Amino acid sequence: MYSARPVGVAADVPVICSAGGTDPVLLAVMRDGGLPVGTDLREFRSEAEFVARVAEALSDGLLISMEYPQPTTLCPDDRAVKSAQLVGYLNNKSSISTLVDPRFQARRGVVPRGDLAEAAPAEKSWVLKAATNEAHGGSLDVYLHRAGEQIVLPAFTDVLSEFVIEEYLEIRRNWGIQLYVGADGTARVLAVTEQRIDPAGIYVGGRFGQVVPPPTELLAECLAIAARAAVLGYRGLCSLDCAQTQEGRLVFLDLNFRITSGSVPLLALQSVRPEALELPAESVKLTVAAPLADLLAELRPALAAGGALIIAGHDTSRTDNTVHRTTLQLLIFGDDPDEVTARRSALETRLPLASAAALAAQTTLAARACVSASVTGTR
Repeated sequence: MYSARPVGVAADVPVICSAGGTDPVLLAVMRDGGLPVGTDLREFRSEAEFVARVAEALSDGLLISMEYPQPTTLCPDDRAVKSAQLVGYLNNKSSISTLVDPRFQARRGVVPRGDLAEAAPAEKSWVLKAATNEAHGGSLDVYLHRAGEQIVLPAFTDVLSEFVIEEYLEIRRNWGIQLYVGADGTARVLAVTEQRIDPAGIYVGGRFGQVVPPPTELLAECLAIAARAAVLGYRGLCSLDCAQTQEGRLVFLDLNFRITSGSVPLLALQSVRPEALELPAESVKLTVAAPLADLLAELRPALAAGGALIIAGHDTSRTDNTVHRTTLQLLIFGDDPDEVTARRSALETRLPLASAAALAAQTTLAARACVSASVTGTR
C-alpha cells in the first residue's frame, strides 16, 4: 500500500511502485473518477524486481526521490534528491528531540532493548515506538499501553535494538499539518487535516476542509520544523502529527517526511474538485481478505452515487506477498459534514474489514522492506 500511494496523482511523473497498485481495472476506476493516474508506472512484484526497476531508472538518467531509505549500493547519494541517511534520520521516531522545540515535546526517552521491561512497566501508561533509520510501516511501529492492562509487545520489539518510550497523552484534538519543501528550500503549508484514530491509537483516516484550526504557535512551529529539515537537504512532502491534550498542552507526536495517507487525498481533491478543498471531506482505508474485484463490486454503487473517489489501492495477490489482502483508500466528500461522516461510516460498517491488530500481526519487517521510490527527471 505504501509503495502505491502516489499512483493516482502521479500524472506523467515516473513512479517505481508495487504491482499490487497497478491492476488495470483499479487504474481505470481511478481514471473514471478524474484522477491524473500515472502514465509511467514502473512496477515490481518482488524485491529483486524492485532493485531492477531502480537500476533501470538510474540508467535512464533519472534522479530518485525516495520515500523510504534505500541502500546507497542501490541508489548512490549523487543520484538521489535526498539521501537515504537523511530520509532515515528524519523519519526515525527518536529524531523529534532534535527537530522540535522543547516546548512542544512530550516526555520521552530512547531505551535499548535490554532496558525495555524496566522502562515500560505494566502499572503505568506509555507509548512504545520503533527507533530506527530503516524502512518501517508508519503507524504499525507504534504500541499503546494503558496502566493495568496486559502487555503484548509488538513484533518489531523482537528485531530492533532501540525504542522510544513516550508519555501516554489524553488527546482533545489531533491534527496532521501537510507541508511541502520546494526545490528552493522554502517550506509551505498545504493544508491542515484532522486525524481519526482508532481505540488502539492507529490512524484510520483524516478529515479535510472544514476542520478546527490549530493554534497559530503550532502552525509556526510546523513551518520551523520543515525549515530545519530543508536546511539538512530535505525536499518534498511531509506531514507533521501534532495534538492538543485535554489539559491544553500542544505537542508533536510524529514527523512523517514522506508521502502519507493525508497528503494523497489533498492532491486528489486538488486535481478533481479544487473547490472542495474548503468543504468537508473524509478519507477511509478499507482492507479485506478478498479479491480486488469483489471489493470494487461492493463499492460501485457508492462511486456511482457521487461524492466518493478511490484514490489508492493495493492487491497483494499481484505480488510475491504470501498474505493475500486487498486495500483501497477512498475519499468521501460533500457539502454537509454529518452526511459525509455518515457515508464514510456506512462503508466501514458494511464491509468485512480486517482489524488493525490482525493486519499488524500479519505484517513483517521483510514485507515492509519492499518500499517505494518515486522518480523525478533530472530537470
